[in-house]
Amino acid sequence: MKTLLTSSAIVMLVLAAGCKNNPSSTAASSGSYNATPSAQSSAPAASLSPEQLGTLGAQIKKQPNDADKILADHGLNEQQFAAAVRKVSENPADAKRYATAYKSAS
Repeated sequence: MKTLLTSSAIVMLVLAAGCKNNPSSTAASSGSYNATPSAQSSAPAASLSPEQLGTLGAQIKKQPNDADKILADHGLNEQQFAAAVRKVSENPADAKRYATAYKSAS
C-alpha cells in the first residue's frame, strides 16, 4: 500500500509540474513557428510503452540528481516525460501497466 501511495504521489507531482507549464506553452504556440517544434519534440515520448515509462520513473526516483541524464539517454526532457505519463494516466489499463513496472523497478 505504501508503494502504491508513493508511486501515486510521484505521478501527481509529475502531472502538477507538467500542468504548471501548460498556459505558457499555449500562449507560445500561437505562432506557427513555435507550434511545429513542440509537436515534433513529443514524438519520442509517444514511442515509449507504459512499462518503459514506469521503469524510467523508478530510476529517476532512485537517482533524482541524474534525472536529466536518465531522460536524455531516452531522448526525453522533463516536459516530454510528464506529457507521456499524463497520456498513460488517461487509460486505466496503461496506468496499471505503468504502476506495475514502477513497482518492480523500485
